[in-house]
Amino acid sequence: MHRIYYSTIFFLLLLTVQSCGEDGGSSCVTCTSSLTPNFEVCEESSGNASVNGQDTGTPYNAYVSGLEEAGTSCGI
Repeated sequence: MHRIYYSTIFFLLLLTVQSCGEDGGSSCVTCTSSLTPNFEVCEESSGNASVNGQDTGTPYNAYVSGLEEAGTSCGI
């Protein structure tokens, strides 16, 4: 009986630790511009930037740098 109890606790702890780990998903910043409404640019697990869920095919850092050079503020 105790073996099942301890196995269950171990399984729940393992599940909790795994669920708290990084999910490999995207990280996002909000960008503002006087020409457009605020929008979100995300770095996908592939390293590309996405806007509104659409992969731009451009590396995230290059995409955000280009936006900032054009006068857009990101990361506020």
